[in-house]
Amino acid sequence: DEREALERLHGIADGFLVHDRPIVRHVDDSVVRVVLDRELVLRRARGYAPLPVPLPCEADGAADSETPGAADRNVRAPGGNEAQAATLALGAHLKNAVALVIGRQVFISQHIGDLETRQAYAAFCRTAADLQRLYEAKPGLVVCDQHPEYLSTKYAAELGAPVLAVQHHYAHVAACMAENELAGPVLGIAWDGTGLGTDNTIWGGEFLVVDEHSYERVAHLRQFSLPGGEAAIKEPRRTALGLLYAVFGAPAFLRHDLLPVRNFTDSELAVLRQMLEKGVQSPVTSSAGRLFDGVASLVGLRQRVRFEGQAAMELECAVEAGRTEAYPFALKDGSPMVVDWEPMLERVLRDVAQGATIGAISALFHNGLVEAMVQVAQKLGQPKIVLSGGCFQNRYLTERAVARLREAGFRPYWHQRVPPNDGGIALGQIAAAMRARRPQARPEEVLAK
Repeated sequence: DEREALERLHGIADGFLVHDRPIVRHVDDSVVRVVLDRELVLRRARGYAPLPVPLPCEADGAADSETPGAADRNVRAPGGNEAQAATLALGAHLKNAVALVIGRQVFISQHIGDLETRQAYAAFCRTAADLQRLYEAKPGLVVCDQHPEYLSTKYAAELGAPVLAVQHHYAHVAACMAENELAGPVLGIAWDGTGLGTDNTIWGGEFLVVDEHSYERVAHLRQFSLPGGEAAIKEPRRTALGLLYAVFGAPAFLRHDLLPVRNFTDSELAVLRQMLEKGVQSPVTSSAGRLFDGVASLVGLRQRVRFEGQAAMELECAVEAGRTEAYPFALKDGSPMVVDWEPMLERVLRDVAQGATIGAISALFHNGLVEAMVQVAQKLGQPKIVLSGGCFQNRYLTERAVARLREAGFRPYWHQRVPPNDGGIALGQIAAAMRARRPQARPEEVLAK
């Protein structure tokens, strides 16, 4: 409200336009960019929320008593009126938004933001409660992320309703499927910065086959370690060291010709080397977002970031237009298959040493990622390809992926009205919960096959 604005922004704003009517619901400005000549919502707030998103017809009755653990169709609301039992989805930890489904309509809240501060968490709690009051509904089922340390997940346990946890990247794919009114099977490509996997590693470069009842992780980017964990998110140079260590081992720390190595002191390198060798505070990840960070560091574009996604955004902006060449990625058979970025990394290092421009390297890197998508799609043969996750906020990556997949004979789908980032997770959690209630499905298979 205006009092909070005066207190928190007094050193930033030169003036305030206030009113004698109180602010009941905070709403940020929406952020949209044009991708493939259509709008792509990055932050869904003013003008978009809480406009409903319809679910497919098979979701009819989704909130009824057949829902796993749901309450009766009608329950007593706090004010004494009869309130319809609904499903409440609490989203993720970053770019949070919550959602409420009543019948076939999913009402997604305005953008709340990252739940890292007391004020943001308080706004999250208010919005979750306000959405229920606004639509006179009470949750018979609460859906959340599988990460046990997310504040949104912890909040789910406080609501007194049955809780269903949904894997993060499955929720991404399910959100895009719901927005595009798709039933399975599809090949979902879910690329982002982080999300807890069912094997307790950090996923983020995932290929999931989703059918009407379950999902399966069929491929992922090669894993590597992040020295310092969350510190690596703020320092792409750490991520680059993780990539180099995965390929070259300990000798990588002697490569003072490489920019991320030169960016550390000898004592810092010694500590980071021990962390990687002993696996201390060095979580394993398959994240495409971290791969962007590592490449940005290797080419000298960004060693530290001031805000989330900065390195990847700058790498996108550096793309040299008109380039069609692509760095190679190797697809290794297995269950799941592994998309190995080592050939790409070696080419990046060679081109940096030979003085290639950042724009050229960035273009070949983006193109290589797209060709890897096409390679996996051809291997699996699923005609429908769903693109979701924060990496698909990248206009160049999304537009080239759609073009190449179409050229290869596939039908790609992407986000437009719902953010591809974690702002769309709540919708995906709802869609996953609807799948879990189908007679042929068992919830544990739907959520973690």
